[in-house]
Amino acid sequence: MRRPLTAALAPALAAVLAIPLGLTAPAGASAAPAAASVAPGESRAAARPITYTQWDTVDELGTGTPAGTRVTTAGRLALAPGAPVAQRRYGGTTYDVGRWSSPWVSPGFGLTELVSSWSATTPRNSRIEVEVRGRSAAGSTSSWDSLGRWASGDRFVRRTSVAGQSDDLADVAVDTWRARDAAGLTSWQLRVSLMRRTGASSASPTVDTIGAMASRLPTVSSVTTSRPGRAARGVVLDVPRMSQMVHDGDYTEYGGGGEAWCSPTSTSMVLAYYDALPPATASAWVPQGHVDPWVDQAARATYDTAYEGTGNWPFNTAYAAPLAGHAFVTRLRSLREAEAFVVAGIPVVASISFGPGELTGAPISSTNGHLVVVVGFTASGDVVVNDPAAQRRAGVRRTYDRGQFENAWLPRSGGLAYVITDDAHPLPGGTPTNW
Repeated sequence: MRRPLTAALAPALAAVLAIPLGLTAPAGASAAPAAASVAPGESRAAARPITYTQWDTVDELGTGTPAGTRVTTAGRLALAPGAPVAQRRYGGTTYDVGRWSSPWVSPGFGLTELVSSWSATTPRNSRIEVEVRGRSAAGSTSSWDSLGRWASGDRFVRRTSVAGQSDDLADVAVDTWRARDAAGLTSWQLRVSLMRRTGASSASPTVDTIGAMASRLPTVSSVTTSRPGRAARGVVLDVPRMSQMVHDGDYTEYGGGGEAWCSPTSTSMVLAYYDALPPATASAWVPQGHVDPWVDQAARATYDTAYEGTGNWPFNTAYAAPLAGHAFVTRLRSLREAEAFVVAGIPVVASISFGPGELTGAPISSTNGHLVVVVGFTASGDVVVNDPAAQRRAGVRRTYDRGQFENAWLPRSGGLAYVITDDAHPLPGGTPTNW
């Protein structure tokens, strides 16, 4: 289960002006058919302004400001040789710190929410922290707010979000940075701190990709059902099925399985689709004979000790990114955009919530927050999902009414989605602002 979901804070503006950076498709890769993109007549982009901006390549990372860090020839941020720019102390351990700050990003609207994403490696004795700050139309600049203190392992570092960061311009709800004023913020900037234990000779932590989704969504209780496109009708991806419920009671130190593990189970299903599950050695700590031990490993690798759960959105994509190749958190405006991903061969993890009778055929009667995998569409345009809340693997594949699903998704989480993909499946073409 994910924490309770809330609608966005303020009405949308009239247009989306920003053109963000996105993942670069491999040379010669073909884009998804244009028929799967949002129809020109639809106004969802204007009504739901969303941007995703990232820094990935040598040139993109080179636009940022380093302080004790360098960009490697492979296009990764790493600690630079020499004295650190600062030292930080966590849990009795002192770390040498290097930082990288992004350029300021102006999305073209007053953003009310932002969720960051990153792909990083943290050898033992190391960790990273991602922070954000913003500016208002009046020119005020917020404090730096932490969006996560993260490491891939948990032997030396406690992976955690940071509570209690409210200031005059913004606050943080677990992984989501929220403007405190309905007018929103006009620009934002990320900062990532790379940390290695003082005196350690182990390898530097590295950051391969860092980015953020910014949005300004209307406060609505329901949405008009989108019109199905032609290209995705009848397309269903062969995503392996896994049940979170078979893990009920597992490892209370990581949330206890069952209803708490929808996110790592959904993430694991997508990784299995790409044949990108972690090696067996990663889950060797799970007893033999345990069903889908990689789900237990995913729960351990995404557990947020402050939130006390596995539903931290960017912690899930940070876990998936080095395994599959690319992963980030964004928002989609309707199932028309999800169709484009399905046609491109990319399943989408969607964050939904619903009350009794609001999602016919669901294995649970209601939820304040749940993750499922959109794997395809019926010939009539209804959505086909892998729903991990089924009691057994055989019941995971479900078909949901298109309108009911969009109303469980778009007004509740704002259409939040994990996009996880590999080099063989480039992102859909066109000119979207949100991927």
